[in-house]
Amino acid sequence: MTLPGEGLPDATSALLPGPWSHRDVSANGVRLHAAEAGEGPLVLLLHGFPEFWWAWRSQLTGLAAAGLRVVAPDLRGYGASDKPPRGYDLPTAAADAAAVIRSLGETEAVVVGSDWGGLVGWTMAALHPRTVRRLVVVSAAHPRLLRAGMSNAQQRRAMAYAVRFQLPRLPERRLTRADDDPVAELMRRWSGPSWVHTADFAEAVERYRSAARIPQAAYGAMEYYRWAGRSQLRPDGLRFARRMAAPVTAPTLQVHGAQDPHVLPATARGSDRYVAGAHRWLELPGVGHFPHEEAPDEVTAAIADWATA
Repeated sequence: MTLPGEGLPDATSALLPGPWSHRDVSANGVRLHAAEAGEGPLVLLLHGFPEFWWAWRSQLTGLAAAGLRVVAPDLRGYGASDKPPRGYDLPTAAADAAAVIRSLGETEAVVVGSDWGGLVGWTMAALHPRTVRRLVVVSAAHPRLLRAGMSNAQQRRAMAYAVRFQLPRLPERRLTRADDDPVAELMRRWSGPSWVHTADFAEAVERYRSAARIPQAAYGAMEYYRWAGRSQLRPDGLRFARRMAAPVTAPTLQVHGAQDPHVLPATARGSDRYVAGAHRWLELPGVGHFPHEEAPDEVTAAIADWATA
């Protein structure tokens, strides 16, 4: 659905049909949309940029078939969720996700996050440890390690695009213009060599490009990056970094593409220094920044094994 006269999709365009149901969840003062499938122990799937809940389409069905209750929300600012003017930071996003678990009638969940969702997962495990039964992090280093990793020239180059996201308004204009396609550009750059030549990749680009053009969605996505950049030397950012030194007690599985050009495997691999519980590193050859989409069967099986261990 598009908004009359503007040619922009509205939030209902994110309610894609499939073997799942759609629901709204009240969490931390906002309304978050989520897709849900299956019954059993709760698995919470948290997407990253430039995705929305649909990034977990394969895991929604695969994990439900494995006897799990699977819920994939749109993060604050994305898809069909509320898009308030503030709250685009990791402490708030983690509080949102912890509140989703409670709103679903549960006290804890297996938390799975990719990219920004992975950073949210790490943050939940440190700041809301009782809500995270087990943790799966896809394509994301621990926030403290990522912060330290920016002193590495290779990792800085890998994230150079994020500097442009610090600019006001310009990134949003690019993401919403009909004659520009930064989503396709980033996804081609970040993906492994095989997926980019598939019909599934083409569909994903189209879905994410459309979702980025939902009014205020691009603003929310960029505000997460702006917080990450601007908070580095601010009191709130320094406070967050100190709090994230808390050891992660949840058993943690890290899944990473061997050819991830965005968050380098060498940067993410040392995250186990912040994990006091069991830890496993799973590196997928030939895979880039989107393992859950590039190698969905392998990732779904790894999550199911970890969730039911």
